[in-house]
Amino acid sequence: FLSSVNFLTTIAVLGVTNGSRPWCLFIWSIVFTAIMLIGTLPILTGGLLMIVLDLHLNTQFYDAAFNGDPVLYQHLFWFLGHPEVYIIILPAFGVISQTLSTSVGKLVFGGPSMILAMGCITVLGSLVWAHHMMTVGLETDTRAYFSAVTMMIAIPTGTKIFNWLSTYMGNPFST
Repeated sequence: FLSSVNFLTTIAVLGVTNGSRPWCLFIWSIVFTAIMLIGTLPILTGGLLMIVLDLHLNTQFYDAAFNGDPVLYQHLFWFLGHPEVYIIILPAFGVISQTLSTSVGKLVFGGPSMILAMGCITVLGSLVWAHHMMTVGLETDTRAYFSAVTMMIAIPTGTKIFNWLSTYMGNPFST
């Protein structure tokens, strides 16, 4: 959490995202990763704190015998567990973009759309945690929502791949 705040503060103070290198996609990938971490880590921390309280202070947050909700822990866990996939892959997307840009000697095609795609992945990736929980008795409408949003993540991902291929087209790597 604190490292994410540190990254965001450093990037904001240096003005990297709007100053000298406005389309540096690696920096933007770090910004979106930090935002996801700031949004999800406190939820997991709360879930783990509730487990510790259940174990040591005999609270019943997750004990169904005392009107607790064991599915609540699954929600709290997957609220971080699923976005973690994107927390890991977004910096890799930034590295791929930076490497491609350096290799072909020009900016990645559609820089603003790449930034928008990473932003969409950040938002959508944070909203689909329950697609891991289809067998716990979610309502049909809830399952439909999570399934639809899960499929929507393919759109910004496809945009990124299209832009990478468009950047590379006609610019073979030098040997």
